[in-house]
Amino acid sequence: MTISVGDKLPRTNFVKATANGPEAVDSEEYFKGRRVALFAVPGAFTPTCSAKHLPGYVEKHGELTGKGIDEVACTAVNDPFVMGAWAKSSNAGDITMLADGNGEFAEAIGLTMDGSKFGLGKRSQRYSMIVNDGVVEQLNVEGPGEFKVSTAEHMLASI
Repeated sequence: MTISVGDKLPRTNFVKATANGPEAVDSEEYFKGRRVALFAVPGAFTPTCSAKHLPGYVEKHGELTGKGIDEVACTAVNDPFVMGAWAKSSNAGDITMLADGNGEFAEAIGLTMDGSKFGLGKRSQRYSMIVNDGVVEQLNVEGPGEFKVSTAEHMLASI
C-alpha cells in the first residue's frame, strides 16, 4: 500500500552520510517536530538524478527554508558512502543525504520500483514529499520515466 497525504510515516532506519562517517538515523526521531522536504531518487550518480533532481534542490534550498521547511533531505536505495560522495561531488552540502541501503523505507511507504532490466535491482521511485512532524503533508510521485512533479520548483509552487 502506497503512503498518502495525511498518513504518518512508518518507523524505519536510514544511515546519514556525515563528515564523521555513517550515522544511524531512526526515521521517527528524524521527522519528529520538524517540517522536512524529502525527495527520493532511483540512484545517486544516475543521469536525471545528477543533472536535474539534486541540483534543483541545491539551487532552491534557500527558497524552501524561507517557506518554512526546516531541512531538505534526499533519499535513495544506495549506501551512505555513495550518498556522501554524491553530495560532495554535487556541492550539495546543505542537503541531508539519507541512505536507504536496504530499501526498507521505500518498501515501507510502498514506493519501490524494479530497475532489474537496467541492472539496478529494487530501488525507490522518484518522488518528493513534505513531512510535517512525521505526517505526510504533500506527496508528489512521478510516473515511470517522468521528471515533473518531484522537482524543487514544483514543491515550491505547491507550498
